[in-house]
Amino acid sequence: MTERVDQYFGCSVFNDAMMRQYLPKDTYRELKQTIKEGKELNLAIANVVAHAMKEWALSKGATHFSHWFQPMTGITAEKHEGFISPAKDGSAILEFSGKELIKGEPDASSFPSGGLRATFEARGYTAWDPSSYAFIKENTLCIPTAFCSYSGEVLDKKTPLLRSMEAINTQALRILKLFGKTEVKRVVTTVGPEQEYFLIDKSLYLKRKDLINTGRTLIGARPPKGQEMEDHYFGNLKSRVSAFMRELDEELWKLGIFAKTEHNEVAPSQHELAPIFTTSNIAVDHNQLTMEMMKKIADRHGLVCLLHEKPFAGVNGSGKHNNWSISTDTGFNLLEPGDNPKDNAQFLLFLVAVIAAVDEYQDLLRVSVASAGNDHRLGANEAPPAIVSMFLGEELTGILDALAEGTDCPNKARTSMLLGVSLLPPFPKDTTDRNRTSPFAFTGNKFEFRMLGSSFSVSGPNFVLNTIIADKLALFADQLEGAKDFSASLSSLVKDTYRKHRRIVFNGNNYAPQWVEEAKARGLSNLQSTVDALPAFISKKSIALFSKFSVLSETEIHSRYEIVMDNYAKTINIEALTLVDMVRKQILPSLSAFTGALAKTVTDKLNAVPSLALSYEKQSIAELSRLTDSLQAFVIALEEKTLQARMICQITEAARFYHEQVIPAMAEVRSVCDAAELMTSEAFWPIPTYEQLLYSV
Repeated sequence: MTERVDQYFGCSVFNDAMMRQYLPKDTYRELKQTIKEGKELNLAIANVVAHAMKEWALSKGATHFSHWFQPMTGITAEKHEGFISPAKDGSAILEFSGKELIKGEPDASSFPSGGLRATFEARGYTAWDPSSYAFIKENTLCIPTAFCSYSGEVLDKKTPLLRSMEAINTQALRILKLFGKTEVKRVVTTVGPEQEYFLIDKSLYLKRKDLINTGRTLIGARPPKGQEMEDHYFGNLKSRVSAFMRELDEELWKLGIFAKTEHNEVAPSQHELAPIFTTSNIAVDHNQLTMEMMKKIADRHGLVCLLHEKPFAGVNGSGKHNNWSISTDTGFNLLEPGDNPKDNAQFLLFLVAVIAAVDEYQDLLRVSVASAGNDHRLGANEAPPAIVSMFLGEELTGILDALAEGTDCPNKARTSMLLGVSLLPPFPKDTTDRNRTSPFAFTGNKFEFRMLGSSFSVSGPNFVLNTIIADKLALFADQLEGAKDFSASLSSLVKDTYRKHRRIVFNGNNYAPQWVEEAKARGLSNLQSTVDALPAFISKKSIALFSKFSVLSETEIHSRYEIVMDNYAKTINIEALTLVDMVRKQILPSLSAFTGALAKTVTDKLNAVPSLALSYEKQSIAELSRLTDSLQAFVIALEEKTLQARMICQITEAARFYHEQVIPAMAEVRSVCDAAELMTSEAFWPIPTYEQLLYSV
C-alpha cells in the first residue's frame, strides 16, 4: 500500500471515531454510558446504532452482517445474513435493525456443549458485546457477540472472560478504595499474546495427510540439520516470509490490531508476531482474528500457516506467551512499582495477591493450558514444564524474603524498605534478567504466562487468571476493610501471605531435571498430561471459586470438562486413524516397492557378475524387510488399541485409554517408520521429508 499506516489504521473498524461521525451526539453519549456501566442497551438506541453501522458498512462495500462469536471449538463462528430485503414493488431495500444487532439465533445443537444441549434442542442465542468494536471482514460486517443456549447456559469462550473481568474489577476497586484511590472508577486487565507459528510450502503440505488431518507430522525422521546451529532466531527474513508478514501487517492494521513485532523464531520455518497489549476481551478478539488472517494470507502466498503446538518432532514447538497486567481507568498499572511508599505498598499487595493465587490455584492454571497438542510441548526443553512456578527475579525475591524474615533488605544502597514507613523508595525497575524457562514470569510491570499453546484461544487462561486473583483480592479486602490499624494490618498481610505462598517462587532453570525433584519436595503439582490435569477443574474447590464470582455455574463447569476431555479423545483418535491410513496406503507399499527394486538389482547384478558381494543391497533388504514386518505388527496393534478406545463410552475413561494405550502404540509405529525412512531411497519415499518441509520456504 502507498498510504501511511496511520492513514488507514482501523479503517475496517466501527471504532469510536466512526461512532462520533455516524451517530447523533445524544445516541453516542448514551451508548458510551451503557458500555461503561455494563447496562442493557435500549432498543430505540440500538435501532439508531444499527442504522449507523449499516450505513458505514455499506460505504465500505459490505453486503452482509454476521454475529461473530467464539464457541467451544476454539475458533470463531459466523452466520452471514444479507442486508437485502424485498420491497413491495419487487425491488430491493437494505435493512438492519436494532433487534438484529443485539441478538441472533444460531443453531446451538451443532456446537460442543458438553451435554448441555441435545441435537433436537437447537435454539441458541448470540448477544452483542458492545465493548468490542464491530468490524468488516471481506464483505461482511462482523459483530462480536457472546453465545449461550436457550436455557441460558454459556456455550462460548468469551462470556466467562467478560464475567471474570467484572469480578477482578469489583475486588480491585475495593482494594484501591482502601488506599484512597476513590477517583478510580474501573480496573481492567490487559493482555498482549505473542503468537508463534510455522510457515511451510503449500504444495508439500498437500502431500502430507497427517498435516492436513491433524496439523502435525505423525512420522518423519530428523533432518541432518535442525535448530542446533541457532542461526534462524532473529535471522534475515526470506523473501516469501517477508511478503507474507507485510500483507499480514496491513490486513491486521486495517482491523485495528496493533501488530508490532515480528521475527524468525528458533526452529527452521518458525516465526512470531507480537501485538501491543490491550484490554483482555479485545485482545482475545484480536488474537482470534490474527490466527484466521495468518492462515488466509499464507494461502495467498502459496504457504500454509501451522498453529499446532508441535508440528515437528525434534525442533521447538509453538506457544503463545500471555503478557498479563492490571490497570486503572486513570492510566495506572497496578503491577508497576510507584514513586512513593503508599504506591509501593499498593504494588506489593497486588503482587502477593498474584503470588498467592498462582500458588493456591496452580492446578487450575495447568488446566487452562491443557490440550492434546500442548502435551507434546510442555516440558520438552522448549517450553516451561507442566509444573507451575513463578519467576520474580533475584532482587524482588530478596526484598520479599527480607520482609518476610524481618531482616535487612539486600543491596541497601539501591533499595531500602521498612514496610509502612519507607517502602521501596524508589523501587528499581527492570533490574532482573528474563527467565525464559519460567511458566509465569514477572517482567517489570506485567506477568508473562508462557504455558499457552499456539492454537489456544487466550480467553480460557485469562478468565482463570482473573478469577483466581479476584479471589485473593476479595480475601485481602475482607481483612483490611475492618482493620483498626490499616498500616499494621497491611504489613502483616503482605508478610504472612508471602511466607505462606513463597514455595511457588523459583528463579532457577525450570528445564533442569533437579527442579522436578525440588518442586515435588515443595509440594507443587506436576500434572504432565491433559487427562491428569482436567479433574482439578471439576473439584469442589474449583466449583466454589467460579460459582462465587458468577464466572461459571457448576453445570457450565462440568460441560466444559466434558468438552475438553472429549476433544482430547477425538484428537488422538483422528491422529491414530490417520497414522494407520498413511502406513497402510503409503509407507508399507513404498517399503515393499523399494526392497523389491533392491532384490531385482541383486538378481540383475549377480547374473552379470556372480562374484559380487552386494553387501549394501543385501543388508538393506534384510533390515528393511525386518522393519516392514515390525511396522505391520505395530500398525495392527495400533488399530486394535484404537478400536478398543472407541468402544469405551465413559469419556474420562476413554481419554485415559487414549493417553495410556493409543499414544504409546502410535509412538512404536513412528519409531519404525522413521528408522525405515533413513534407509529408503528418496525416489521411493512417498511423502515430503522434514528437510523438505522445514527448508522449502
